[in-house]
Amino acid sequence: MLYKLIYFFHVDISWLNVFRYITFRTIIATLTALVLLLFFGTWIIQRLRAMQIGQPIREDGPPNHKSKAGTPTMGGCLILPVVIVSTALWADIRNVFVWLALFVVVSFGLIGFGDDYLKTVRKSSRGLSIKSKFALQALFAFIVAFVLYYYPGFDTRLSIPFFKEVTPDLGLWYIPLAIFIIVGASNAVNLTDGLDGLAIGPIIVAFTSYVVFAYLAGHVRIANYLQIPYVAGTGELSVLCGAVVGAGLGFLWYNAFPADVFMGDVGSLPLGAVLGTVAVITKQEIVLVLVGGLFVVETLSVIFQVAYFRMTGGRRIFRMAPLHHHFELKGWPESKVTVRFWIIAIILALLSISTLKLR
Repeated sequence: MLYKLIYFFHVDISWLNVFRYITFRTIIATLTALVLLLFFGTWIIQRLRAMQIGQPIREDGPPNHKSKAGTPTMGGCLILPVVIVSTALWADIRNVFVWLALFVVVSFGLIGFGDDYLKTVRKSSRGLSIKSKFALQALFAFIVAFVLYYYPGFDTRLSIPFFKEVTPDLGLWYIPLAIFIIVGASNAVNLTDGLDGLAIGPIIVAFTSYVVFAYLAGHVRIANYLQIPYVAGTGELSVLCGAVVGAGLGFLWYNAFPADVFMGDVGSLPLGAVLGTVAVITKQEIVLVLVGGLFVVETLSVIFQVAYFRMTGGRRIFRMAPLHHHFELKGWPESKVTVRFWIIAIILALLSISTLKLR
């Protein structure tokens, strides 16, 4: 709410009037998050290293990953506070959608923290059980979906790209759909986080896309012109998305190959969940499949691999899943896999933004 204090003086200092614009505050939130993360990044990494919070490496993983053992992890403990502080400073915290998104950041962050803590500090190879993790994710996602369903004026109709006249009203079924999207996005990002810089790049791209979607969905004239659902108040989510973009850029500084730190589940789970939450709130749920197409493909590669393995008694579709490991084992250098996946993420994001006109 710092911008409210600054804007208070706009009568006497006319140029402070710029702080009432969401676009300006989004830019400031992005820069604030970037500066904060770069400023505290080295110190946090040193603390993680001193506490011996290192990344455990799977024995059945790619052989070249063994050199990564001991690299500090739980970098999400740096990303999440930066996102929260930047959002609190520059967004309107009276906005219920901002609170819901921050609730997801904190709640899913706690799940990831518990999982990472058990694996790195307690030296438990399993961390939280899959059932416990999914149950907690579903619970927190249900809270968000429940609040949205009963929030006055929130529309439970589904917006389908390319078919502007097709808007089925899901009614109560919107709650399980929202849960599926939030939990699915959370775990999809988590599965993608397997190479240096691989997950954070597409995260930056996806949240940049939703900066645009959130702003347009919250602007009544533009929303009506583009024939997309208008959701009053969603413009403030642009500020939060901008904060994630800034924090992501700062984290990439340390996470680029060869990585000085990994984000861990404490980073990947909440970032994926809040991406799904923003998609649900802005009524761009279906577009998320395209925006986050890279995450979807990575998840499907695991599902297909496991299913095919069980059905055929041990045969595989890919050399290893998730998909990025398949290309590693084919001989692609890690940095090449990462950059090519980034390029795919950018292409998918551009295609998703094009759906705004193709309706």
